[in-house]
Amino acid sequence: MRISHLSSHNSQTVRLLQITDTHLFADPNGCLLGVNTVDSFRAVVSEIQSQDVKFDAIIATGDISQDHTPESYQRFVDGIAEWPQTCYWLPGNHDYQPEMQSVLVKSTLERCEVVLVGEHWQLVMLDSQVKGVPHGRLSDEQLAVLDAALSKQAGRHTLVLLHHHPLPAGSAWLDQHQLHNRDAFWAVLDKHTNVKAVVCGHIHQALDTEHNGCRVMAAPSTCIQFKPDSDDFALDTTTPGWREFSLHQDGTISTKVGRLQGTEFQPDMHSKGY
Repeated sequence: MRISHLSSHNSQTVRLLQITDTHLFADPNGCLLGVNTVDSFRAVVSEIQSQDVKFDAIIATGDISQDHTPESYQRFVDGIAEWPQTCYWLPGNHDYQPEMQSVLVKSTLERCEVVLVGEHWQLVMLDSQVKGVPHGRLSDEQLAVLDAALSKQAGRHTLVLLHHHPLPAGSAWLDQHQLHNRDAFWAVLDKHTNVKAVVCGHIHQALDTEHNGCRVMAAPSTCIQFKPDSDDFALDTTTPGWREFSLHQDGTISTKVGRLQGTEFQPDMHSKGY
């Protein structure tokens, strides 16, 4: 089990910035359903900087690349290069892990399974990718990592992170691509009392709900957004964004979603899928 440590300047609160589903291309003109993903990613980073968002670390929850190229992953590295904070990342269904491992180990980016955060929290970073398909599944090994981390650090509040959503989001077309062994995932969590929230990407929309007494949250994509509560594939005109977290020492979580203003990054609303 790969373990990292994250210290905070504030002993009371640790702040995280979630960036997800950037879907970057090697080609700087690469577009996903009408949106130039490099430009929208850069615009999100610029907006975060202009708002002077404070954070101790970045959590990148998958689908960093759309075309599997090392150049696309390098675009992500370059995009966050001005930030000295560590970026903890995990793979999504669109990612190609050999290239991720070769490019995203540079600079301040780090792939680990457990991050001990300050004195009171830990992050458990899971790999839910099933190679070649859009849905997710946690292997027996990943479930064992989760169980062991929760047992070993029973006194720490825990944020569990994975790419795929571990419960239905309310859109039939999208929910067929959720975490397929979610019952096994929740069975592990139900054995422990220290999990405060689960955070995912994948659904290209903001989500903040509860399941079995545990908060479940997702962030907007930095490019296209999927329309909530839609049985068939549908895009949304809501703008690209990110999510901010404040993890407090008493186990509570404050969070908010930030978005770009304006209408610059509107998708092709006639798209039937991707």
